[in-house]
Amino acid sequence: MGMDVEIVAETPAPLGHDDLLVRLRAAGETTRLRILALLAESELTVKDLTSILGQSQPRISRHVKLLADAGLVTRSAEGAFAYYRLDEDGAGRRRADFILSQLDRADPVHARDRERRDATRKANAHAAAAYFSANAKAWDRIRSLHAPEADVESAIVRLLGERPIASMLDIGTGTGRMLEVLSPHVQRALGVDASAAMLSVARANLDRAGIANARLAQDDVYALSLPSQQFDLVVIHQVLHYLDAPGRAVGEAARTLRPGGRMLIVDFAPHNLEQLRTDAAHRRLGIGRVEMDEWLRAAGLQSAAVEELVGDDTTLTVTIWLAQDPRIQTDDIRLTEGAYA
Repeated sequence: MGMDVEIVAETPAPLGHDDLLVRLRAAGETTRLRILALLAESELTVKDLTSILGQSQPRISRHVKLLADAGLVTRSAEGAFAYYRLDEDGAGRRRADFILSQLDRADPVHARDRERRDATRKANAHAAAAYFSANAKAWDRIRSLHAPEADVESAIVRLLGERPIASMLDIGTGTGRMLEVLSPHVQRALGVDASAAMLSVARANLDRAGIANARLAQDDVYALSLPSQQFDLVVIHQVLHYLDAPGRAVGEAARTLRPGGRMLIVDFAPHNLEQLRTDAAHRRLGIGRVEMDEWLRAAGLQSAAVEELVGDDTTLTVTIWLAQDPRIQTDDIRLTEGAYA
């Protein structure tokens, strides 16, 4: 998302006459080709594209609709906006990549588009930083009460080990920090959050870090708009203490795990800091091992490891749970490429 992505051409399967014409007509127009090239490197809103391309909103909306109808781009709603990106389905993405592989990236038209895209990103990042700054006081206070985040993140990576992770879901992604930390260890990742404002912060952070294998979407922790059995790893990092029904959220998250998949949960152990209810909107003062075991068992998961971290001169204990789906993966249960596109 934050760096230019090299387009690797792979010849897609042949299409019928009519289907091929639809895709060629969709891409064979100057504005739509420019949109395709931009979306190959980052997801953008119609507002972003309007600013970059200097065209009206109705005109841009019409172009992206034609590209979507042709199966070359997809749309995901996020608050008042909708983000567009190249279709992540195998066939749709390969066809778009094949078209763009014929394009000279040094072409002045597209070089200028990328410059304007970078300016738009900076403006978006500035807006996200303003929101983060407005809320940073509460977050900084909480961070000061528990073990250093670097220690927690190191423990997370260690617990996950070297087992390959093709697909990861980060529920309640917040600032996108878990996507940054685990990006080197996963092939593809999706971060979801109920807050459009927080997703703006996460998007700016991922752009700045140059994370290209993760995307973001707005979603409901209790009713994820995602198919079942799609992810090797689900992460719920410092989210459950904000929820009225955390066990229900764990069960919904478990639904998205593939057989043999793992769930990693990070939260506070039980504590008595009542002020966090008012200062930081915490609904629960930590989570105990017994109740977590009950939630995992009800979700059909088996506990694999539990680790607690207590920092020097800190008040809160951070607990990391690693659980696993006990079902055995078979050849007919595979990640459908682009299933969470």
